[in-house]
Amino acid sequence: MLLLILFPFKDKAIILFLLLSQSIVLILLLQLHHHQGMASTISYSLGSVGLVRGIEDQRYIGLRPLAAQVHFHAAPFVKAQRSMHVKASNEQETKVKSSGLSIEECEAAAVAGKFPDPPPFVRPSGPKGTPVITPQELTKRPRRNRKSPALRAAFQETILSPANFVYPLFIHEGEEDTPIGAMPGCFRLGWRHGLLDEVYKARDVGVNSFVLFPKVPDALKSASGDEAYNDNGLIPRSIRLLKDKYPDIVIYTDVALDPYSSDGHDGIVREDGVIMNDETVHQLCKQAVSQARAGADVVSPSDMMDGRVGAIRAALDAEGFHDVSIMSYTAKYASAFYGPFREALDSNPRFGDKKTYQMNPANYREALIETEADEAEGADILLVKPALPYLDVVRLLRDNSALPIAAYQVSGEYSMIKAGGVLKMIDEEKVMMESLLCIKRAGADIILTYFARQAAGVLCGMR
Repeated sequence: MLLLILFPFKDKAIILFLLLSQSIVLILLLQLHHHQGMASTISYSLGSVGLVRGIEDQRYIGLRPLAAQVHFHAAPFVKAQRSMHVKASNEQETKVKSSGLSIEECEAAAVAGKFPDPPPFVRPSGPKGTPVITPQELTKRPRRNRKSPALRAAFQETILSPANFVYPLFIHEGEEDTPIGAMPGCFRLGWRHGLLDEVYKARDVGVNSFVLFPKVPDALKSASGDEAYNDNGLIPRSIRLLKDKYPDIVIYTDVALDPYSSDGHDGIVREDGVIMNDETVHQLCKQAVSQARAGADVVSPSDMMDGRVGAIRAALDAEGFHDVSIMSYTAKYASAFYGPFREALDSNPRFGDKKTYQMNPANYREALIETEADEAEGADILLVKPALPYLDVVRLLRDNSALPIAAYQVSGEYSMIKAGGVLKMIDEEKVMMESLLCIKRAGADIILTYFARQAAGVLCGMR
């Protein structure tokens, strides 16, 4: 109180404020220890008061910069807690028997040549009956780089990531999701709800690319496939819905007439059964523009008509869709592995087969002809379909093109792995991951696979 008398009014106010602040802190500390049930004594000491020269030579009363010193003396009945040391690493500390020597004493012992004994080295022995031989004089032993999980991971050449997957999704006009019998675990998704839910789940494990396939009502199918470029059709509506909900995803589309054709073929069928090329390409251009107008990022002509990539590129550019990419089905083979897919879309050909426009499975060099044509016409991505039985073709395209290479692990590949897993003939998860790794190793940058969400979950450590 003496300080209040000795100094001017303005300085008295500062002193009074400081004293009140310290009193409040003292009360709070007492209450804290009362609630903790500790019989403690508290000593509280203020720093020495000093004079601080302020602006315009005004004199202020100041306290020591640090907060008041507080000392706690716990009563004997309070059990002392062990001290805790926090480290930057989360690894558990290895327990080592201490010698009790200080750092200086340990250094002095090392200088004097008195080193502690290391753990003894024990060479594991082979089983009884192992022959005693002279080791081979090998300068190279590749097994050295495989001897531990850490080394194998360090030298792994091919890495799979959810970013490598494009997830094919089947959609229909209904509200409910309906299972596809030939493809266990796959559904025709209701475009309003089931589609959004499946995309949400896939994004949760890192899959951000999707390709859409429609189950079109029979009443909307026609010989010329006009429903393919209906701006209010199932695919354009679904694209707009997805882009509104998830604007950051990549949407691929299928450009072909078979889901919309009453004949089930990828092109318009002449009365003598011939698939008409240039007339089909005309329809495909309108389909691609309609999909781009809805918000598609990549249009994917899967029809295998000649010249369709260049025509689609010109049509997209003419409508201002210069940024829409083309993933061409460059080497699409007339394969027996497509059966479950055609059930999913109810798009089996009404007659004949697709061998006049899809490639012969016996041909290898022919893929180079298609590659050169698609590159020249402006394709941005080249695709091989199917994937696993055609890994040599994937490698062929990889070695002969600088463009990104895609591979489609088709419905037959998927269903065989699923069936083998159900019958306990194979380990489904291991075979799934190995098959995808092999496709990537062959040279594919992206993989269209119905396993996308399941495999991405494995890569993320989920089951």
